[in-house]
Amino acid sequence: MHGADFLRDLAVIMLIAGATTVLFSRLRQPVVLGYILAGLIIGPHTPPYPLITNSHTIETLAEMGVVFLMFSLGLEFSLKKLREVGSTALVAALMEIVVMIWVGFEIGRFFGWRTMDSLFLGAMLAVSSTTIIVKALSELNLKRERFAQLVFGILIVEDILAIGLIALLSGIAVNGDINMATVGATLGKLGIFLVVSLTVGILVVPRLLAYVARFDNDEMLLVTVLGLCFGFCLMVIELGYSVALGAFVIGAIMAESRQLHLIERLIAPVRDMFSAIFFVAVGLMLDPRVLVDYWLPITVITVAVVLGKLVSCGTGAFLAGQSGRTSMRVGMGLAQIGEFSFIIAALGVSLKVTSDFLYPIAVAVSALTTLLTPYLIQSADPLSRRIGSTLPGWLTAVFGLYTRWLGSLQLSGDNALAAAIVQRCLLQILVNLCLVAGVFLGLAALFESGVLAFLPSPLDHKNVLWGAAMLLSLPFLVACYRKQKALGQMLAEMTVRGSAGRYPAAARQIIAELVPLLGIGIMLLVISAVSGSLLPPLETRLVVLGVAVVAVLLLSRQLIRLHSRLQIALQETLETPPDPLKPERHGHH
Repeated sequence: MHGADFLRDLAVIMLIAGATTVLFSRLRQPVVLGYILAGLIIGPHTPPYPLITNSHTIETLAEMGVVFLMFSLGLEFSLKKLREVGSTALVAALMEIVVMIWVGFEIGRFFGWRTMDSLFLGAMLAVSSTTIIVKALSELNLKRERFAQLVFGILIVEDILAIGLIALLSGIAVNGDINMATVGATLGKLGIFLVVSLTVGILVVPRLLAYVARFDNDEMLLVTVLGLCFGFCLMVIELGYSVALGAFVIGAIMAESRQLHLIERLIAPVRDMFSAIFFVAVGLMLDPRVLVDYWLPITVITVAVVLGKLVSCGTGAFLAGQSGRTSMRVGMGLAQIGEFSFIIAALGVSLKVTSDFLYPIAVAVSALTTLLTPYLIQSADPLSRRIGSTLPGWLTAVFGLYTRWLGSLQLSGDNALAAAIVQRCLLQILVNLCLVAGVFLGLAALFESGVLAFLPSPLDHKNVLWGAAMLLSLPFLVACYRKQKALGQMLAEMTVRGSAGRYPAAARQIIAELVPLLGIGIMLLVISAVSGSLLPPLETRLVVLGVAVVAVLLLSRQLIRLHSRLQIALQETLETPPDPLKPERHGHH
């Protein structure tokens, strides 16, 4: 009767979640806290009659909740928004994550916890809660304020870094130690995976969704969206990454679709259901006795989150050129932890590398900081004025001078245009190199899986696959070389001033030729590094490279045309705004 037990558990969870939604809405308190409290009440740790006792049910429901929570966060993510947030978001998010990981680690060591517990604690404290911040700013009618836009930008960068953090922690947990070579390899492969997934996904998925949307059937579109979501998550798990990563990335890909608003409307009820289940499941795994036993670490960590995020985010925003008042409001707005912290805590539990007390501590700290968030945001302005009035006049003048000086450093006119072109060239080179790496790593994974072992081949499978990877990569390698050549000519013109005389012309020629030459060396190094188990003997490599050179000479126009079409299609997708919702749509026609 496992099916009946599962249905009973689900019924209890949804009934309690519905009741707490009504109660906490009437009390004007965050509904997330109500879900956690509901889970605590019905969970296996609460006497006298625990209503949910099946740990497998809890784990399954929490996993489903993670998928939909991360998928919805991905839908809110946008590459267009990421381009607009600027340096402030990047500087503040990086400073926050580095400082909070260090603070959490030091707190764990202070209380004598194990290294893995301390490391996971630092990771839990590093990322703020998108769900809680958006809800708090909406209730305070502050979403359109300048500082709120900066907060949203920081959250976007945080989401990206948190995905990397989850992958990194998984690698460290599996290997058992922090090895810089392993860390570098993990982050490198993660970066390649993200670039390849986003590039290929944005080329394919929005067009597939647009085709399905032409049937004007909401049910068909919803099933397609869910199929893509779970299918991509399964592929990501097979590649050794977490389900949270897969759900977030496929959500970010669908965020570039013209049907985004319609997808958000269709997915909202399912998302709300499983998000509620996720937070109830968080409460189910909460042991009240742990909260009593660890009241001191919970208090210390809560204070550290508020002060640490205020200082790190506020300082990061100020260093990036924001005013003192705006920086204070940014720091206060981000002073909490939430859904990512639970996901990181659950990761430690599933990998069996963290202690049982760490998850309840993360939940307790999240609950306390969630309650404090609206009050911290409201107190940011009075606190900023009070600090400003107590600072010496000379120090205030120095801060103002720094902000104005930083603003004067921004490029303008021809210099800004040249810098933008160079930046665009470098980005395109990086994307193409990642696609080349993705082709080689993909075929290497195919070889290692043993799928091709049954194929009769007079040649070694390694040699055939390496040659196929090289030929498939030719459009991207040719595009890389062309961009490197254009970059070399541009840098030659920018760095060597003056057109008269023989020496400036010679210097420009050297730079223009040197950059693509170095680029070829980098491309060969990348290919060697990612070939892995496919790398054939030197003789085979030379033969394949010779064939590739001949193919480039004979088919260069076709390769350039193919790559241009892909690039135009990608750019069109990124620049096309989503369609507005059409209220006359119905489920069936």
